[in-house]
Amino acid sequence: MKAAVVGSGGWGTALALCLLRNGHETLLWSHSRQKAEEMEKTRQNKMLPGVLLPEALQIAWDPTSVAGHPLVVIACPSVHIRSVCRQVAPYLDEDAVLVSVTKGIEPGSLLRMSQIVREETHREVAVLTGPSHAEEVAKNIPTACVAASENQALAELVQDAFMSDSFRVYTSADVIGSELGGALKNVIALCAGVSDGMGNGDNTKAMLMTRGLTEIARLGVAMGARKETFAGLAGVGDLIVTCTSQHSRNRRAGILMGQGKRPQEAMEAVGAVVEGYYAASSAWELACKLGVEMPIIHGAYRALYENVDVKTVLKSLLCRARKAETEDAGWL
Repeated sequence: MKAAVVGSGGWGTALALCLLRNGHETLLWSHSRQKAEEMEKTRQNKMLPGVLLPEALQIAWDPTSVAGHPLVVIACPSVHIRSVCRQVAPYLDEDAVLVSVTKGIEPGSLLRMSQIVREETHREVAVLTGPSHAEEVAKNIPTACVAASENQALAELVQDAFMSDSFRVYTSADVIGSELGGALKNVIALCAGVSDGMGNGDNTKAMLMTRGLTEIARLGVAMGARKETFAGLAGVGDLIVTCTSQHSRNRRAGILMGQGKRPQEAMEAVGAVVEGYYAASSAWELACKLGVEMPIIHGAYRALYENVDVKTVLKSLLCRARKAETEDAGWL
């Protein structure tokens, strides 16, 4: 199969390599002519140091190059996904299958990434998500993800395209839950990083991760997701890897905030898109709109957008009114 990956960041490049290893004729598209020409010349992507881009991997910057590819992967950052889709949409094959691998919620519209892709391209869209750092996928380190679509045949097509002996893909019909898990874990990872930067221990991080997952699932169910999705790869799996890994930009930004940097200073120091920053605002807006209790998400919003000190935020979380851990505590 001929496949095109739209977006030459670390994740897009890693997935292009994954498709290439599986025998697909693969094109990697960059919005930047300069970056495309540099990768073509050096056969490297600066976001994946030490990873060689094989000569068989085609690299292009002209949006017309996506024509003739029945499988198109959308892998650009969430803040650019709408404009990039508009750029390539006129050149997509009429029956092209699109796969969104971007994690986020659009500010303002509060749309998930697959909804934006569908809105801009008028094509059927599947989602590929899960605990998958680009740095590890590019190096062929064993990884598992979820291909989600309401159309079983489409989910299985994506599964077949990507699955290998080092990249296992499961299928799911829960697109909402799969995308929300991927988007909101970035906010919790930022919080976990703040805790690490403040010098707190594993107990604090476990608290934030566990209660954070509860909040994500609570919002997901209110939006029509299946609760069990958040116990899988797209939920707890992605949360674990993003909250604990050195590769996580969200965690790194949080660490800097915990050490005293202001949010914008932390984002600039990371030097790449920190998706949790944008997702925190959208998640809190969704929580208010749907009447869902999300104290950790609210705390992240306060620290990122209202300049509330992170120590004050953490104390307010710990001093909330007493309550049972689950809605049904089990007592008669």
